[in-house]
Amino acid sequence: MTQQGVRWTADQVLALAPDSMSREAASRLGAAGPWSGTGSSDEGAVWGLCKGGGSGPYRTAVDVAGPAGPAYLCSCPSRRFPCKHALGLLLLWADGSGDSVPRGQAPDWAEEWMEGRRERGGRKAVAGQGSSGSTASDPEAAARRAERRAERITAGATELEQRLADLLRGGLAGVEQTGYGLWEETAARMVDAQAPGLAARVRELGATVASGPGWPVRLLEECALLHLLDQGWLHRERLPEGLSATVRSRVGLIAPADGPPVRDRWLVLAQYDTSDPKLTTRRTWLYGTGTGRTTLLLSYGAAGRAPDLALPVGLALDAEVSSYPGVLRDTLGERFAPPEPTATRPPGVTVTRALTRYGEALRDDPWLESVPVTLDRVVPTPDGDSWQLADTTEDTALPLTPAARARPGLWRLVSLSGGNPVKVFGECGHRGFTPLAAWPEGAGDAVPLY
Repeated sequence: MTQQGVRWTADQVLALAPDSMSREAASRLGAAGPWSGTGSSDEGAVWGLCKGGGSGPYRTAVDVAGPAGPAYLCSCPSRRFPCKHALGLLLLWADGSGDSVPRGQAPDWAEEWMEGRRERGGRKAVAGQGSSGSTASDPEAAARRAERRAERITAGATELEQRLADLLRGGLAGVEQTGYGLWEETAARMVDAQAPGLAARVRELGATVASGPGWPVRLLEECALLHLLDQGWLHRERLPEGLSATVRSRVGLIAPADGPPVRDRWLVLAQYDTSDPKLTTRRTWLYGTGTGRTTLLLSYGAAGRAPDLALPVGLALDAEVSSYPGVLRDTLGERFAPPEPTATRPPGVTVTRALTRYGEALRDDPWLESVPVTLDRVVPTPDGDSWQLADTTEDTALPLTPAARARPGLWRLVSLSGGNPVKVFGECGHRGFTPLAAWPEGAGDAVPLY
């Protein structure tokens, strides 16, 4: 962010935290007490020294205008990224009151780090330009590799069909006693067949068995969807082009982003992480203020580390995105300006229209768990032991998913509403609605809910 007079809000800063513990620790460091030597520059750098448990203070710096989102430097030993010191420094800077983070010249250690980042960025740009004219890989060899992989996936899908038939022939009553090993062994076979999408869905079958009362019904539904995906792959040549691309992406054949890049001013609607023992996946939802298009960015980090791409919720950036065929997903291309605050909000729809939109999306992708939706003028209300979003413009309501009801973000949404209508962005699917961000009626910044 080149103009330091334009600052983020505390919510936008805390949305970058890798977990709730980091948010709590950062909130305690968002005051001037533990800090010294703080400052900021027109180039988008913020720096400071934070008193810690060691013999000297921790050197902390943030490049808030980094080309791939904010970048962080801290001499603390934390493995969380960004660490509590970087978040605390951003909170102090975002406060914008007094002289807590004055404008000035960066110290040598911070300046060296920023210069190193700029040099590396320049080298990558030159390397990219140099590689653009390089000889393309052998197309015949690539076609042979693709054909061999397709044959492996076909063999895997055929084997999976037999295993599903054996499962249903024997009945679901005894599945609970077989343990998770059956599913993991089948998933490993799909990995060997180079079909990670099939492997992931098999693992979901194992998780469904342990999902509580009513699991046989849910297991049967998931088996039917997996059977449908198998049959789609085995008969893909008979499918329409769009559905065939969806099947390929669902089994794990993600084609490179194609088509011309779309430049727009993209509003960052929501960002959240999900983790497994090997990988952290970050999902970032964007809304194009000119195109009216909502899209998803995916970025990854090793287990225990947040992905590099970090875009604070509520800001907008001028950038290009390119689409992947067969999935609701884009990749972020060239950026023309750092993210900046905006008063723009996505247009909302009624609950009825949201459900219709999900139903329409299922025609093109029967395996779709949810679609991005912004609900307009809804009020969070209790519904027995659960919660729902009641539409004030029609006599309808949309239940919240069990996962959403278990998160602290629900209470932030209830507090923001106070019984009044709010605009809510989230994911709408067969399990209900998961709110990810909300705006109060009238003026006000986006409030992250994840």
